[in-house]
Amino acid sequence: MLPTIGCIVHYTLTQDDADEIVRRRHETPARTGNFPHAGDVFPAMIVRVWGTAPNQTVQLQVFLDGNDTHWALSIPEGEGPGSWAWPPRA
Repeated sequence: MLPTIGCIVHYTLTQDDADEIVRRRHETPARTGNFPHAGDVFPAMIVRVWGTAPNQTVQLQVFLDGNDTHWALSIPEGEGPGSWAWPPRA
């Protein structure tokens, strides 16, 4: 399936992502939520697709367990931290 703008996918945080989210939450008291860890999976919306092939990277707006989001840039489809995947079908 081709990624398109507006699709909801799953994004797996890296350690750098988790560290950045925690840093921003400490700097801005209005940002609150449970602390993220590397390997945590969150829903994310595709906001930009780089190219037209199925394996192109995407820009994601990641919905965190809190009142803020995380912008993930140039993310490949795959498994594990730093990648996005289609949600499993029920």
